[in-house]
Amino acid sequence: MGRAVTVATCALNQWALDFEGNLERIFRSIDIAKSKGARYRLGPELEICGYGCSDHYYESDTLLHSFQVLAKLLESPATQDIICDVGMPVLHRNIRYNCRVIFLNKKILLIRPKISLANAGNYRELRWFTPWNKARHVEEYFLPRIIQEVTGQETVPFGDAVLATKDTCLGSEICEELWAPNRLLSSNSVKGMELTYCIYLCNHFFLSVYHIQSTFSNDERVPNGGIYILANQKGCDGDRLYYDGCAMISMNGETVAQGSQFSLDDVEVLVATLDLEDVRSYRAEISSRNLAASKMNPYPRVKVNFALSCSDDVAVPICMPVQWRHHSPEEEISLGPACWLWDYLRRSKQAGFLLPLSGGIDSSATACIVYSMCHQVCLAVKNGNADVLADARKIVNDDTYVPEDPREFCKHIFTTCYMASENSSQDTCNRAKLLAEQIGSYHINLNIDAAVKAIVGIFNMVTGRTPRFSVYGGSRRENLALQNVQARIRMVLAYLFAQLTLWTRGVPGGLLVLGSANVDESLRGYLTKYDCSSADINPIGGISKTDLKNFIQYCIENFQLTALRSIMSAAPTAELEPLVDGQVAQTDEADMGMTYAELSVYGKLRKIAKAGPYSMFCKLINMWKEICTPREVASKVKHFFRMYSINRHKMTTLTPSYHAENYSPDDNRFDLRPFLYNTTWSWQFRCIDEQVNAL
Repeated sequence: MGRAVTVATCALNQWALDFEGNLERIFRSIDIAKSKGARYRLGPELEICGYGCSDHYYESDTLLHSFQVLAKLLESPATQDIICDVGMPVLHRNIRYNCRVIFLNKKILLIRPKISLANAGNYRELRWFTPWNKARHVEEYFLPRIIQEVTGQETVPFGDAVLATKDTCLGSEICEELWAPNRLLSSNSVKGMELTYCIYLCNHFFLSVYHIQSTFSNDERVPNGGIYILANQKGCDGDRLYYDGCAMISMNGETVAQGSQFSLDDVEVLVATLDLEDVRSYRAEISSRNLAASKMNPYPRVKVNFALSCSDDVAVPICMPVQWRHHSPEEEISLGPACWLWDYLRRSKQAGFLLPLSGGIDSSATACIVYSMCHQVCLAVKNGNADVLADARKIVNDDTYVPEDPREFCKHIFTTCYMASENSSQDTCNRAKLLAEQIGSYHINLNIDAAVKAIVGIFNMVTGRTPRFSVYGGSRRENLALQNVQARIRMVLAYLFAQLTLWTRGVPGGLLVLGSANVDESLRGYLTKYDCSSADINPIGGISKTDLKNFIQYCIENFQLTALRSIMSAAPTAELEPLVDGQVAQTDEADMGMTYAELSVYGKLRKIAKAGPYSMFCKLINMWKEICTPREVASKVKHFFRMYSINRHKMTTLTPSYHAENYSPDDNRFDLRPFLYNTTWSWQFRCIDEQVNAL
């Protein structure tokens, strides 16, 4: 009697609509799984076309090319003698479904449509797909001719069913089905399934996501036991999200195999051999489970003349539980955005990055993330990753180049630029220069005063008026306009140098401009529209100021970047107003009228707790009762919502950023709000005032 089953799951760096590359990565994962003795291979959700196709799912081309890839998989000798489980969109009776296609030896066993679709936060699956609403129901699916010619099948089962092999029963739960109130998996064990596979793409990376991933198998599903296999996409597949891999296999609530959370490997395969008798023994004494199983109606089963085990497997070594490994939030900031940047750089076919480096925490954190990326590239090459080596050589345009030292590689692909003005201090200039030296970037110092004077001169020539800073008697409007001119000129110069810096050095290619506005400043709108926050991509746009400070401390300790110590101790400042006695007089928190710590609280209450002005006030009078009176809380809440609503229009042009915080104000699809508000909030603020008076 077979009892030791060998199964494989994988994390693949798929790319939306890259059918050729996606197929190659799927083949590689199958080859690895077979070479390690696996009899079943599980891949990520929608792996054939890539998850992030968005409105391309409407196109018949996406369906056609997905079936063409499936035909290549079916006819290949590489997929023989292993059950392959792949994800792709399927049109059934003129309805699009997000499906698993399970096949063995040129025969499709089952097409399993997704039952619960992800439709919150960053996800819009109901826009493109329809959920399968027929529980325990199977229909005939008429295969397209391109597949019939390979399989010899005209129809195959389509619907909510399970696979019954010679030695066990396999069930499935796809992504959002994990979190649905009527969760399938809770009853899978009573359906007789010993091995349940799960496609886990719903939770892309955000800070501390590992808590959810580790809890997934180790807590909620322990009562009924079973084998759970988790696959996930990894990398940047074409938008703001980073999928962090972390494939996993667990049994009876204990992890037996865990993949890496952050890796530059395009293909990662986990293989485990497990004893089915351990599941049967675990369930034997759970009387409540056994009673429920005895009452359950039969479930549609697709019989498979194939075994995941061998008949003589007594001596086969079984995998033992492992300790769950996870990263600290600071390590996640160091690794996740770095991997995302690498994917974006190599797939955009650019020659590197340019960063306006101000000597402050935000731009320094961005520089450190690029430096971390260089570390990851050198480490991957050292470990024999041929894909990373080939990409690095293309980026630096040298077929013999080998990245061995992060600082040396940084010099090739990273340009930093300090853009001084008459309002800049020598301290920030020195900090930027020293950090650039320590990470190895190609550093440029320039002065923008001539450009600022030229722009203001044009205004004077047309109007006869010259605006002045407030310290020289100017109005608030003049003061703000003069700050904005400096900020916007820096953006123009950043793009000019990104396009032509390598040209001046005799090197081909252009550079991607990096932004460095953090999530809190975006929420408050404390940035100039079309300044250096306007860039090609922003690796810290979803990260709070508090987390960035912790990350800077991590870099001091782990990368020995001593230049960061003075950056950490300096008060954050935009340096857009005149110096006083050679010293900076302007600070960010004074300009904003609130602290960064307060901003994080406002952001979490506004987005995560779904609090409007009145609800936020009601929550904060309790949260801050030791430090603020109700009237002070009311004043703070009103000021935040006034500034937030005045500046919300800036979110419509926000640079695409790495998604890391669940209170991100990203207007693209995560945080959908108006951008023209009645900024008086008259009704809402009156409710707050009435409550203050009552208190």
